Amino acid sequence: MFNRRLEAILGITDLHSEHDLTRLVEKHLPLSSVESLLAHGVTHAEIYKLIVPRRTLARRKSRHESLTRDESDRAIRVARIISQAEEAFGNDTNAAHWLRSSKTRLEGRTPLEMLRTETGARIVEKMLLQLDYGFAA
Repeated sequence: MFNRRLEAILGITDLHSEHDLTRLVEKHLPLSSVESLLAHGVTHAEIYKLIVPRRTLARRKSRHESLTRDESDRAIRVARIISQAEEAFGNDTNAAHWLRSSKTRLEGRTPLEMLRTETGARIVEKMLLQLDYGFAA
C-alpha cells in the first residue's frame, strides 16, 4: 500500500509506488478519477482550470474516453498535493482551507492556483513539507 489517501482521492486501488503512478499516467486515468476528485471536494471550476477544460471533459464523457496522458498527469498532481495537504493539516477541511487561501509567499495566489504547472506544484509541496516539519509557510 503506497498511499491510501491518494488512492481514495483518485478512486484507484493497488498503488504501491511512484512507478504505479507513472503507469497510470501512461495508461490514462479513467474519467471516474475526475468524479472521485469531485467527491473529495475539488470543485468543477478547479477541475476545468487545473485538469481538463469543461467542453473537453463533456466530449470525453459522451465518447466514454479516458483522460489523456497530460490530463492524467495533472489529475495526479492535484490529488498528490491534496493528499499531502491533508497529511500536513490532519484533516480535509483544514487542508482545503489552506489550499484555497491566498499566500503572500505565492504573490497573492492560492496553492491550488499554483498547481497549473509542475514547477508551481513543487513550490506548494515544499511549503507543505515545511509546515509538516514545523516551519512557517
